[in-house]
Amino acid sequence: MLETDIMVDTGMKLTCSREEFVAKLGVVSRAVSTRGSVQILAGVLLQASDGQLRVAATDMELSLRTSLDAEVEGQGSVVVPGRLLVDLARLLPDADVQLEHLADEGVLSLMCVGSSYRLHTYSAEDFPRLPEIDDTQVFTVDADALLETVAQVSRSASRDESRPVLTGILARFEPGKLVMAATDSYRLAVKETDLAGSTQELEAIIPARALTELARIAGGATQLELGVQENQVAFRTEDAVLTTRRIDGQFPNVKQLLPEQFEHVVTLPRGELLEVVRRVSVMAQRNSPLRLRFSEGELQVSAQTQDVGEAKEALPAPFSGDTLEIGFNPEFLRDGIESVQSDEVQLKLISPLRPGLIMGESDDYSYLIMPIRLAG
Repeated sequence: MLETDIMVDTGMKLTCSREEFVAKLGVVSRAVSTRGSVQILAGVLLQASDGQLRVAATDMELSLRTSLDAEVEGQGSVVVPGRLLVDLARLLPDADVQLEHLADEGVLSLMCVGSSYRLHTYSAEDFPRLPEIDDTQVFTVDADALLETVAQVSRSASRDESRPVLTGILARFEPGKLVMAATDSYRLAVKETDLAGSTQELEAIIPARALTELARIAGGATQLELGVQENQVAFRTEDAVLTTRRIDGQFPNVKQLLPEQFEHVVTLPRGELLEVVRRVSVMAQRNSPLRLRFSEGELQVSAQTQDVGEAKEALPAPFSGDTLEIGFNPEFLRDGIESVQSDEVQLKLISPLRPGLIMGESDDYSYLIMPIRLAG
C-alpha cells in the first residue's frame, strides 16, 4: 500500500530513471488542479524514502498516487509545480535524473546529462493529507469487467456541475453482478455485468471523471482492488491508487425511467446503421436533429441544416405498419449505437414524442434516448 503521510524533510536527494519518472508523472498529472485558486493543488508531491520516490497529486475531488524505484541519498518531501515539472521531465534526455531539494533556497534542483534546472517549490506540510484506505473494507474485482462497464455508460453522464448527482455513475455491486447507470436527463445508459467470485454488496455514486481516469491508469491490469468508505471511493492497481469523493444525493430511479412496452422493435445491422448515422450526422449542425423515418421495409436517415446542406440515406429495415418519423440528437444516437457490443442493434420505439431504447442482442445493456420534436 502506498503511504500517505507527509514526512519531515531532511534534505531530499535521489537519482532515478528519467523514463520511469516521466511515466509516473503521467499517471498523477491528471489530478493536478488547473483552477489556480489554491496554489498547492497545482503541485505534485514528491516523497523520497526507503529506495522509493512516491509521486502524488490531488484537486481535492480526485487524487492519484504512485511510486518508482530510486537511489535515495536523503529522504524528504516537497511539492513542485505540476505542469512545469511534467513538461520539463518529458523534454529531458533519456538518462538518469538527479533531484535535490534545497530547502533553505526553496527550490528543487534537477540535473540530467549536464543540464541543470531549478524549480521553485511549495512546502509539503501545506499539501492536503490524502485519504487512507481501510484494507478491511477492500475487495477485488475483475478489471476488464469493471472498465468495460464504465466504457458503456460513462458517455451518458452529465457535465453540468449544477446537478452534481448526474455527473456521477451509479455503481451497484450485487452477488455475482455489477450494475452501472448514468444519465444527463436526455439519455440513460444501464449496463449489467456478471462478476466472478464474491463481492461485497454496496452502492455508490462515483464521479464519471474518476472512473474515466481509472480506465486510463488501469490499462492492462487483470484485477483491481476497490474500497468504499463513508465519503470516499478508492481503486488500487498494482502500482497506483486513485481515490475520489462519493457524490451525495438521490440518483434517478432507473426502473421507473425504462418503458415496459414498445410499439415497434426494429433489428438492424449495427455496423451498417452506425456508418449511415455517422455520415448523415455531418449535415446535422447548429443543433439540427437527425431524422429517422420508418416505413414499410425501410429506414431513411436524414438531416438538414439551413445554409449548410442536407443528407439522406436509406437502408432495409424489418418495419411494418404506419410510417413513423422521429428525431434524435445525432451525437447521443451515435453514442448509443457505438456502445452496443453485438453485431445487431435493436431500436425500440413507441411514438415520435416518447423516448426510444437502443439495445444489443442480449438484455444486459440499455440506452434510453429522448426524442427531439420535429418541425412540420
